[in-house]
Amino acid sequence: MSKTYLTPEDLSDRWSLPLKTLSQWRWYRKGPPFVKMGKRIRYTIKGVEAFENQVVETNTCYEKNNICPNFNFR
Repeated sequence: MSKTYLTPEDLSDRWSLPLKTLSQWRWYRKGPPFVKMGKRIRYTIKGVEAFENQVVETNTCYEKNNICPNFNFR
């Protein structure tokens, strides 16, 4: 059975980003969608993949929002 949610640590490892960056993106609502379960933050796999596709296809990350300079997906 595959995971349907990623922890911030999982996503940080996946994208090689600091946890603080993901926290700031949540605060400014600029990153992938997330859910809060009690005190825990989780990202859905579908939401993360949709965000990756949006960034790769439209390049909005660099041009419009400038929220992830020097960011490379694996």
